Amino acid sequence: MRKIRFFGPFILIVFLVAVLSVGILPANAAEKVYRMKIQSAYPRGDLSMELLKSFADKADEYSNGQIKIQVFADPELVPAEQLFEATQKGTLTMLHAIGAMWGGIVPIGEIEFGLPYMWNVPGNRNVKENAEIVRKFFFDSGFVELLRKEYAKQGLYWLDMHSYGELFTLCRMPIKNCDDIQGKKMRVEGAWMDFYNAVGARGTFISGMEAYMGLKLGTIDCSQWDVSAITGLNWQEVAPYRLRGGGENNALPGQILFNKETWDSLPDNLKTALTKAAKDYFDMLNDLYVEEYKKIDALEKEGKLIEITIDADCEKAHLEAAHALWDKIGQRDPSVAEGIAMIKKWREGFK
Repeated sequence: MRKIRFFGPFILIVFLVAVLSVGILPANAAEKVYRMKIQSAYPRGDLSMELLKSFADKADEYSNGQIKIQVFADPELVPAEQLFEATQKGTLTMLHAIGAMWGGIVPIGEIEFGLPYMWNVPGNRNVKENAEIVRKFFFDSGFVELLRKEYAKQGLYWLDMHSYGELFTLCRMPIKNCDDIQGKKMRVEGAWMDFYNAVGARGTFISGMEAYMGLKLGTIDCSQWDVSAITGLNWQEVAPYRLRGGGENNALPGQILFNKETWDSLPDNLKTALTKAAKDYFDMLNDLYVEEYKKIDALEKEGKLIEITIDADCEKAHLEAAHALWDKIGQRDPSVAEGIAMIKKWREGFK
């Protein structure tokens, strides 16, 4: 009896600890930390790349600390052209790029990024308003479902879109008409090479990391990018002429693609957290671009950036080349034809 009285409280404590531990285990399991990696196709200094840290922070916040995302720039883990394969294999959890980079693998990627004039929203709006109009089309028309179906075939989940604002084409020399553009080496993405070839220029591709030096040395004459070509990468130092007209779009859809196997394995609450973080990234990037355009106005007033608008005849030639390209690209794959039909129907609403 003395032993029972002595050991009784100890046995009770051990029993209670055991019971409580059984109750705590499921909660600990639910708090598993998921460590992820995302790499951008763009170098440090690019605005959209730098803002990915905010996307990671929001995912952490919305998941109550369960999602931890490391952010990398091109080419810190893999070269930009290897992002697709690295995300397919799970070396990366996510990639941040534009669909045109994968147009040879996922044909609809060409029109997701936008062919010439495709995402040119009529009217006098700012970059945020244009991006919101394009995003509404993506999610209300069935276009997102089409994108997700096509990327799923490659083992990827299309998470969300964002916009890089207006397309900037910066040149080493002024280009005022179609005579001026003949033979000029234009650094562009995807099917835009075919577009510029059709108007007498020479479409080519080098990475964004090499564009500044390419412009400086004259290995390329012009290069496309977003506003961060100026406010982040300082291309205007070697290419001070901004070409206006000629197929430019005032919304440039980008993408975040996720390894599909990893995505499918996530609990629903973490999928929701990532979806909310991606939408916040869209909004934050738009707000950032609105502020960046104020810097563009200042540079123009200082004469450090000079706008050159091509003449009406050259604009007409560009428009004809663009529509021919739409038809040509539409023949590549049924998904592309379906997507272009959606976009044409949407654009009818602007007339």
